Amino acid sequence: MSKTQNHDHSQKSVLRDEDPSASARKTHHLELAQRAQTPLQDSYSQMDILKFFNYEPLLNGFPDFNDSHLLEAPFAGKTLGAPLWISSMTGGTGEARHINQNLAHAAKEFGLGIGLGSCRQLLTSDEFFEDFNLRPIVGHDICLMANFGLAQVDQLLLQGHWDKLEEVCKRLEVDGLFIHINPLQEFFQAEGDQWKRSPLEIIDEVLERLEKSDLKLGIKEVGQGMGPESLAEVLKRPIDIFEFGALGGTNFSFLEKMRSVGLSKNEDSSSVDLRFVGHDAQEMVRLINQILEKKQDKQSSCPDFIISGGIRSYLQGHYLMEALQAPCVYGMALPFLTHAAKGRDALCEYISSELNGLKMAKQFLRPKGLKG
Repeated sequence: MSKTQNHDHSQKSVLRDEDPSASARKTHHLELAQRAQTPLQDSYSQMDILKFFNYEPLLNGFPDFNDSHLLEAPFAGKTLGAPLWISSMTGGTGEARHINQNLAHAAKEFGLGIGLGSCRQLLTSDEFFEDFNLRPIVGHDICLMANFGLAQVDQLLLQGHWDKLEEVCKRLEVDGLFIHINPLQEFFQAEGDQWKRSPLEIIDEVLERLEKSDLKLGIKEVGQGMGPESLAEVLKRPIDIFEFGALGGTNFSFLEKMRSVGLSKNEDSSSVDLRFVGHDAQEMVRLINQILEKKQDKQSSCPDFIISGGIRSYLQGHYLMEALQAPCVYGMALPFLTHAAKGRDALCEYISSELNGLKMAKQFLRPKGLKG
């Protein structure tokens, strides 16, 4: 697939079904997620992360594993049962419904925040509404966020249909919405969209629209992260949540290339191109710390952060949360997706193990720190 063709998106309307392949695409996403992992040679592995800690067995006793308040974390105006976020997953395909509902029940049980998959289809149809209708399951104490692509947000604004998005958010009873910014994924996606305006201009217009709204605004990438200039610009704005979506986990650019040309990971891994551009979570922590150190008003204007992108265990989450000098939780997608597909019991067992490990890490592991 080549994006050298001159696609005219100027007349495109999101108010009719412009994406009839969406359900099939989302099914492919579920099938390919395991194979579309970024092969970062220099990233910290599960074993490498251990060298980032000092082990201090003399300073504390065992945590109370039965204390449901031990890991509580303030986040986006609510209190999470643990500093763990279920990053935006899937929806818009029948196979996703039971996965999302398993995730929602687990979020309720453990008090975890959760982000919905792309809600684009709800702008045109209610066919898959129940895939996303998780508020009745999670209750109102849980932070629940909708998720829309920048291209769809831009189109709604330009066409004067912003109210359509707000209506979807109202029906879902979400606390706010993420705008995911993913130019590389769109480039590699056969059905990908484009935008002409700067994402910053679009974000500013959304912020104006939300001035009289209770909806919170989150900004995220989806697998490439962001560099220092983009981070500096987005952190100048009064957004509520910033999610890393860093390089190192599921690479949706890689996934879209596999989906469109049918290559396996092994067949294509020797090719280095735009799919592998980006910044991992460790680098983004360092960059954000540098930006915040220069902001005199960082305490009053700093959003809540979700550190995500290649996080595979509480050890990585614990280290990066300690290193980031701002309010934060850590987010995962693929581990949740894998266990949710096995069933609710398997998912809850996994989360319980993760949180008990995090309690132990907080008691006995001291991060050595990142030097920016």
